[in-house]
Amino acid sequence: MFESVAVLSDIHGVLPALDAVLAEPDVAAADVVVLPGDIALGPQPAQVVDRLLELGDRARWVHGNCERELLALAHGEAIEEEPSPLARWAAAQLRPHHIEALDSLPHNEILDVHGLGDVLFCHATPRDDEEFALVDSSYERWSAVLAGVPKYVRTIVCGHTHMPYLRLVDRRTVVNPGSVGMPYGNTGAHWALLGGATGAAIQLRRTDYDIETACAEIVATSGFPGVDSWVDEFVRTSYSDVEAHGVFAPKDGRGLSNVTDG
Repeated sequence: MFESVAVLSDIHGVLPALDAVLAEPDVAAADVVVLPGDIALGPQPAQVVDRLLELGDRARWVHGNCERELLALAHGEAIEEEPSPLARWAAAQLRPHHIEALDSLPHNEILDVHGLGDVLFCHATPRDDEEFALVDSSYERWSAVLAGVPKYVRTIVCGHTHMPYLRLVDRRTVVNPGSVGMPYGNTGAHWALLGGATGAAIQLRRTDYDIETACAEIVATSGFPGVDSWVDEFVRTSYSDVEAHGVFAPKDGRGLSNVTDG
């Protein structure tokens, strides 16, 4: 059993945000740091993977849809949709040891956490790395996406949507820690702490850091041709949760008769 687990999702290759969270005392003291996907696709992909590799066995990695895309590009495989310029560039930055680290990541990870029992960590949902289930998705939708989760698992932690939330789904708790590197709804780096000694088994946390200094650092060290525009859009500012929800909500099957089919 792990006494405390820090959850850092959707880092998206933003090293200053990652470093700010790693400097948090509760993260430094956590038994395990879980990384539920979309780790490297961003302006500092190699730097972020190298920093996380420094955590050694304390880090538990889970692949997201962006890991799948980056690895396909790195291996020269065909992908269904035309990748973004950032994805192509980020894949080209990965060295053999980065690719090796990302190549064998599991889709899900289950850990025994103090106060919660067995907790399942995934990227988007337990059954798929890029489908959408939101805080206000229907019970029918959630029932479908959680159907394959073992009955003894009462807590599910997922990322993907970059919006932190905590909700109940038929006696199970679903947690989204939000995004470290590309938060929607608020600036800063969002993460979660599970277990710990405070008595609160699940805490949604936010770490402030110097945004302007971070943007300058990213621009100076990235090498991505469009980095100035990228940091303006995703680091210096933040899309609102209303904007993000408006894009994601139609993708969760709401209003369709076959929502249970995903």
